[in-house]
Amino acid sequence: MPGRARVQILMALSVVPVISALWSGGAVPLAINLISAAAIFGAAVLTREGLKAEAAWAERKIARRPALPRKLLGAGIMGFGVGFATMSGLSGLFPAIVYGLVAAGLHVAAFGSDPMRDKGIEGIDTWQTDRVARTIEEAEAHLSAMEDAVLRARDREAETRVERLAAKARAMFRTVEDDPRDLSAARKYLGVYLMAARDAAAKFADLYAQTRDAKAKADFFELLDELERGFDAKRETLLITDRTDLEVEIEVLRDRLKRDGLPMGE
Repeated sequence: MPGRARVQILMALSVVPVISALWSGGAVPLAINLISAAAIFGAAVLTREGLKAEAAWAERKIARRPALPRKLLGAGIMGFGVGFATMSGLSGLFPAIVYGLVAAGLHVAAFGSDPMRDKGIEGIDTWQTDRVARTIEEAEAHLSAMEDAVLRARDREAETRVERLAAKARAMFRTVEDDPRDLSAARKYLGVYLMAARDAAAKFADLYAQTRDAKAKADFFELLDELERGFDAKRETLLITDRTDLEVEIEVLRDRLKRDGLPMGE
């Protein structure tokens, strides 16, 4: 995720008001510093989620803009946190407002704005693209849950195998996004199979973390192999279908041109 290091720096900066709170005299400066620290940390968390949403938007060919502009909200909260923190050491409200505006501006300069437009839906049936977008969002949620669940097994090989399956699944996502008509044919893979794989990963992780059962690991890997082969085969079928549809369209157009008496090059 681009910007991960900068977000971590923001989270680390939230410690500064906490340290100031420890050395502040009186209840009011203490409360101001603690509220500022919470605001700065909250802004960093919002910014991190905004970066994740932007990365997902950038990766997909068909995507809706994020419903919540998390990075811009993070900038606003960051400005509030910094401005509020300066109130404990500066006299007057105006300097605090200036510092807050500068902090918010620097935040936008460092992380940019959230995506403000939909992508890949111009000239396409919006109902169909909405179906594709919703289905892929649900499929991504299954993959994320699967990747999170397998971490409980504390086995790097299992994590790698799940990552490999996720890559195969996401390749199919891109294929469906390229041609939303493929959604019906791929729906079972994007829904039922991924949901079952998510549940299997959770059960394997819980069992393997306790028992280190080699047979359970082998069975889980065999399941992943079958799913990988299934995703590869289905994606190839979708691509062949798309090529066939293109060839049919080309032949139909050629026949029409011939009927209209236009010369056709070989």
